[in-house]
Amino acid sequence: MHKTKLFIALLGIGILPFTGFAQDKKDKAPANWYNLDYKSDGIMGVSTEKAYELLKGRKATPVIVAVIDGGVDVYHEDLKDVLWINKKEANANGKDDDKNGYIDDKFGWNFIGNANGENVNYDNLEVTRQIKKLDPIYASVLPSTKLNEAQRREFVAYQKMIADYTSKYDEANFGNTNYGRLKLNVDKFVAEIGKEPKDITKTDIENYKTENRDIKTAISIIKKATEKDSFEKFYEDIKEADEYFGSQIKYHLNKEFDPRHIVGDNYEDATERYYGNPDVKGPDASHGTHVAGIIAAKRNNNIGVNGVADNVEIMSIRVVPNGDERDKDVANGIRYAVDNGAKVINMSFGKGYVSNKKAVDEAVRYAQEKDVLLVHAAGNDGKDIDINPNFPTKYFTNDQEAITGEASNWITVGATSWKLNDELLASFSNFGYKSVDVFAPGVEINSTMPENKYKEQQGTSMAAPVVSGVAALLRAYYPQLSAKEVKEIILKSVTKVDQKVKIKKDGSSKKVYLDEISVSGGIVNAYNAIVEANNYINKKK
Repeated sequence: MHKTKLFIALLGIGILPFTGFAQDKKDKAPANWYNLDYKSDGIMGVSTEKAYELLKGRKATPVIVAVIDGGVDVYHEDLKDVLWINKKEANANGKDDDKNGYIDDKFGWNFIGNANGENVNYDNLEVTRQIKKLDPIYASVLPSTKLNEAQRREFVAYQKMIADYTSKYDEANFGNTNYGRLKLNVDKFVAEIGKEPKDITKTDIENYKTENRDIKTAISIIKKATEKDSFEKFYEDIKEADEYFGSQIKYHLNKEFDPRHIVGDNYEDATERYYGNPDVKGPDASHGTHVAGIIAAKRNNNIGVNGVADNVEIMSIRVVPNGDERDKDVANGIRYAVDNGAKVINMSFGKGYVSNKKAVDEAVRYAQEKDVLLVHAAGNDGKDIDINPNFPTKYFTNDQEAITGEASNWITVGATSWKLNDELLASFSNFGYKSVDVFAPGVEINSTMPENKYKEQQGTSMAAPVVSGVAALLRAYYPQLSAKEVKEIILKSVTKVDQKVKIKKDGSSKKVYLDEISVSGGIVNAYNAIVEANNYINKKK
């Protein structure tokens, strides 16, 4: 599911919309901050520019990085020169020229579409799909009903799902009602002003008079929201919020909605590999395009932004709808990336429930066998994922859900901001002493958007590609390093800070060090990683 969405802040005057996750904005992040260096720039970036000073004169081998996401705009001005191109399929002739089972897969593959070019846009949350499946079995079961051990375990899980679903539905219904009403009244204001939202000024807002109580409330919210931002940005936020909560009710939490027929696969057959279409952009490529730009936007071309890595080719694999991704598609996305030469796979998605963990585990093992590094976003619920997993995970499990092993080729990434204070940890970022490996910049990250646009977004979805970029840098300039070695170097070379950060746990706020909530205890650093790679290779000689 796309996690970089809108949340609600409740004020006495009503609802204040804002893009991304709640993060105190006392100042503004510098442009390209995630590539900056703390010692040189006073910013908690990953020292990318400094790392390139060490790499001057060193040869690199291009590395394929797969972006498994919701779609990528492969014609973006800042991405078109850094794409993986399947040369044997470049002609789009309706034939499987390279015999890999996927017709015309020039830029990658879309596992949530069909051969006629139709694509899934919206889908349910996984919890919705699970409840729909289990309702006929457990809806009428009482705590006193006799169940065997497996049934009892499933019934307990079902009860937890019902509680979670109900909470999500209530929140979505509240948001849908209130943002819908707010947008209606803001639209009335816009119509009466007679200007496009981009042209409405603070003077227009101040001079506007009305006797309508609902519009007066909307104006109060507008004035509060436009103290620092333009009306145009406020209006875009309102539109996005209205669409988001509407989608929650209409699609994500609607048990009667099921778009899978569009794909046309045998969904229950997790071994089925060959379905979908070559449309890697799909109906909404904003999230995946943003992720791709963080990894590899063309560096030093005087347009747009600088990605972390040069000598990278982005392979686009679409498996994430507007809703929760399905495990079969995730597994097939990983396999496709591995089979077509990816050495790093970025996975900026996740969900609180899992349907077919076995299929995903097998794909992760396959990637491990083929020496491919997987980088996964920790999630944006501000929770301890040692307790509340964010799937997929680096842990292999059996049918009883007991952990049987851990992938050696997997990095889970939490998000940080640019400020070296107790707000260093992004307020939305998940954490976990065992489950989160590292942290990386994920607040107000400016990157590519469809149709040659650029935008700041935030989330662990933005932190993961920073790490994928550093991993690609290592694999390009030190091709002798294995996926496991790259992981070890990244974790060993983090920047550790003597600074406690704020988290919420057990219903209250507390302050902890990063080494209390992650494996490495620090923030990824490209410069340190290059130094560590040099030392590591010299020791092996």
